[in-house]
Amino acid sequence: MAKAIHSMIRVLDEARSVDFYKTAFGLEIADRLDFEKFTLVYLSNSESEFELELTVNKGREEPYDLGDGYGHFAVSVDDLEAEHARFTQAGLEPRKIVEFAPDGELVGKFFFVADPDGYEIEVLQRAGRFK
Repeated sequence: MAKAIHSMIRVLDEARSVDFYKTAFGLEIADRLDFEKFTLVYLSNSESEFELELTVNKGREEPYDLGDGYGHFAVSVDDLEAEHARFTQAGLEPRKIVEFAPDGELVGKFFFVADPDGYEIEVLQRAGRFK
């Protein structure tokens, strides 16, 4: 069996990204590996062993082209409305809360927010399959 351990995204500004993920999701630096041409920053919190790996390529100045292949990163929270209000208060500009119920049955309740590099993050209410 395989165990999911991290997902990697490329970011332009390490400090700006670390601040966003700390403010938004309580992620702290678990490890930081600095190399000649790039730096890897691993973020995590006590909710899960899963980590977000930020790759900072040294000397890169132009934004990354996210293209049409990137989907989103997702997290679950206990109180979606409270988190939405907190994100708004923190100036993170979350989108509106959506209830996804295509056949009249609620599948999930969520909102999206974009990080400083434009990566989409889905914030889901913990319920059903979204634990």
